[in-house]
This record gives sequence, structure tokens and C-alpha cells, in this order.
Amino acid sequence: MRDFTPPDLAIRPRDRRFGRGARTARWWLGGDPVATAFYNALSVTFPKGEAFFVESVRHFRDGTPARLAGEIAAFTRQEVLHSREHVAFNRRVAEAGYDVSRLEAAVDERLAFVRAKPPIASLAATMALEHFTAILAHALLADPRHLAAADAESAALWRWHSIEEIEHKGVAYDTWLHATKDWPRFKRWSVKSKVMLLVTRNFLVDRTAGILDLLRQDGLTGPRVWARMAWFAFARPGMMRRIMGAWGAFFLPGFHPWRHDDRALIAAADSAYQDARLPLAA
Repeated sequence: MRDFTPPDLAIRPRDRRFGRGARTARWWLGGDPVATAFYNALSVTFPKGEAFFVESVRHFRDGTPARLAGEIAAFTRQEVLHSREHVAFNRRVAEAGYDVSRLEAAVDERLAFVRAKPPIASLAATMALEHFTAILAHALLADPRHLAAADAESAALWRWHSIEEIEHKGVAYDTWLHATKDWPRFKRWSVKSKVMLLVTRNFLVDRTAGILDLLRQDGLTGPRVWARMAWFAFARPGMMRRIMGAWGAFFLPGFHPWRHDDRALIAAADSAYQDARLPLAA
């Protein structure tokens, strides 16, 4: 299979700390409880989820080509930094008065289910979730409206995370291709497609449940809240609507995350993080 990963791609961790010593407003995204709950519910998944991604990819690093091995190492460094910063962000969410214990328990339950299966299942789930996070990151960077009303430090955190999700979006997929190189093409497509459908179902169910949990803590329940959530997700700013095409592309024969080279989005946003770049690994 052709290698669509750009030959000049550099996966470079940026060691930035966000919001230290500051309190984050309860509704930090423009005073909007629904928008705030969307990002808070997503952030709660990251520390344990990204540790799982690293574990899943590193399990298959032995025997990979030198270039991919280097990309796995850089991917690991980026994900470790993401986990650190979202631990800090989630602490500020708790300090703002939210109980995130039920959301964390739901993450633990999902990860325990996958870890009980063979390691290739964890890699498949990681490969699908990494595509999901990359297309969300693309949507976030492509439309400034998503974070326009956020406080400066929270906006900087989410843009930083999005830059690096795009930058390493092919690593889990290339590791999956290496790990399944002896599989028939149809089997590989069939398994990855079924896993993406399951991952998508779980993502939508779990994140919706998490958002509703956080909104209940604000005293917001009922049909009007559901309508506000649907409007936010699919109308304005409509992130979920905007990723549908990129999500569907995953199922096409010959798909690869780098068939769409969107590094221009990184270039547009990366200047704020130049000083935080770590040296490339030798």
C-alpha cells in the first residue's frame, strides 16, 4: 500500500503549560453552559484515553520501519503532554464546581472492556479514535468561531492540542497497517469499518451522557436542553455536522489520514507555540 504520510512531516511535541495558578470560569466558553459542557466532557476522557492510545500503539512498535518507530516515539511524547495538560484542565473544571467522577468511571469501563480483548483490538480502537480526534481538531482550527468566546488560556490549550492531533494523525493508522500487513485486504477493511462504527456509537452515547450529567449539575434538563445540544452540535457552530464527510471517508477503499494534507491549519495556528517546541528526536 502506498505511503501517504508526507515525507517532510515533523511530529514535534510542544511543551506548554496552560492556566496554572488561574481559576477557570464555570461556563468558560462565552458563558454558554452547553458549549462548555461539550469541551469539558471531552477533556475528561483525555488523560486515561491518551494513555491507552500510547499503550496500544507501543505494543506493536517492535519491527516497525525506522521512520514509523520515530513517529511512534514522537506521538508518545505528544500524548503524554496532552494528558498532563488535561489533568490540569480537568482539575479546574472540578474547582469550578463540577463532579466529573461519573464521567471518569464511564471512561474506565470502556477501556477495561477493550483491554480484556487481544492487543490488536486496542490498536484498532486507537486507530479509529485517532481519526475521530483528528477530524474534530481540523474542524476546531478551521473555524475560529468554536473558541472565539473562550478565555485565552482555555482557547490556547484546545488549539495546541488540535495542532498536535493533526500532526500525528497518521501514526496509529500506519501502525495498524504494519500490524495487519499479512491480513487479506477485505478482512482489514471489514474489521476497521466495524470498529469505527462501534467507536462512533460509543463516542456519541458516552459524550452525550457526559454533557447531560454536567448540565444537570447546572440545573439544566429537559427537551429545551436537548434542543440546545442538537443546535450546538449540528447547526451553529455545528462541529459534528462539519466532520461527517471526513468521517465517511474512513470507509473508502485506500483511505489514509494523510490523503488530506491539512498541515496548513497547523502553520496558521502554530506561531503561538514556537517557543514550546521540543527538539526532534535523533
